[in-house]
Amino acid sequence: MTQTTRLGAGRYISAGQAPATTITTAHELRTSDGATVTGVLRTVPGARGVVCLMHPRQDFTHHVLVPELLARGAAVWTQTSRSVNNDLALIHEQTVLDMAAGQAFLREAGFAHVITLGHSGGGTLAALYHQQAGLAPAQRISHTPAGRPTMLADAELPLPDAAIFLAAHLGQGRLLQRLIDPSVIDETDPLSVDPGLDPYRAANGFASPPQSSSYAPEFIDRYRAAQRARISRIDNLARELATEAAAARICYADTGDVSDRRRAIAPRVITVYRTDADLRSVDQSLDPNERPYGSLLGRRPDLINYGLTGFGRFCTPDAWLSTWSANTSNADLLRCAPGVTAPTLLIELTGDQAGFPEDAAAVRREIGAVDLTHRVVRGLHFGGPISAGEPTASSLSADVIGEWIAARFPLAA
Repeated sequence: MTQTTRLGAGRYISAGQAPATTITTAHELRTSDGATVTGVLRTVPGARGVVCLMHPRQDFTHHVLVPELLARGAAVWTQTSRSVNNDLALIHEQTVLDMAAGQAFLREAGFAHVITLGHSGGGTLAALYHQQAGLAPAQRISHTPAGRPTMLADAELPLPDAAIFLAAHLGQGRLLQRLIDPSVIDETDPLSVDPGLDPYRAANGFASPPQSSSYAPEFIDRYRAAQRARISRIDNLARELATEAAAARICYADTGDVSDRRRAIAPRVITVYRTDADLRSVDQSLDPNERPYGSLLGRRPDLINYGLTGFGRFCTPDAWLSTWSANTSNADLLRCAPGVTAPTLLIELTGDQAGFPEDAAAVRREIGAVDLTHRVVRGLHFGGPISAGEPTASSLSADVIGEWIAARFPLAA
């Protein structure tokens, strides 16, 4: 039997059935700061090692790798964050506390080996966790980019035994910096366009889909500089709103007045229009690999860019600064990578639409692990095959993962 697993918008992959001997239990955990998160533990007889799958925004309970890893003798832990499927208020520093609750639970459960597996945005979360867990409490991040206490110094952060990164992009902030449309000239108008920066204008090098576009180096340089500038403008807005909320909280603490309380809790939500405009999605000559035409969200980014779906589209100022800003987010794979010192497996997918060859090379240079293995596997970002009828990237990656773990950690008694 097979089950169909959705790993991303428009991506459905058939997953194998878990072994008949699998025992599945669901768990509700309390984080050190009082939040509630959930996880599912699947074990097979004799399993001594557990692989942990977690993403800051998505539910990995039915990740396509779960049955593959179980079949190779590993237990599998899939966990949600407090912001699963709703990242409006996603604070990565809080998500580290969420992950810590799962790591503590697995140690208490008696597993001899605990291995993180970060797929896509789960990779940066795992790297941030490894980095913070490897620091003395006083050295951990004390405040979020918006200025709120993190409570990381007071938390138990068990250090995992190994790390696996599969199609890991560089973090939501760096990802969005390449995705955001810099031709937006009015943040209140989703249709406002600077023609000279419009990535989907023929005069700038855009070609009718699915023909690959061709952008001139001069345009690419201007475009990417304008992307950075737009991110910085939104940073300024987020800081202004975060400061306003902080002032209201201080005022309420002084007065206790209900009107001040209302000002303190009033939602301040940033809307970010047009966030599917990475030039690499339509110009396949840029940082080339085997990716198909289009973005992670579909084959027509020139249309998707104007729709509701997209990264970082609605968020609080705190979430923007913690998660979506390349300038302020602590969840940055390249900055966290030196803190990943446990044995590490980095799997690069040849058709990845979010983690590109230049990104994988940069991660290899920055990872702090002495025991570092890099493997290149044919397939797409969400685990699908390059061409119909080929093995999926998920099954090929599972073979690599199974062999790599077995060479280091006995998974079964």
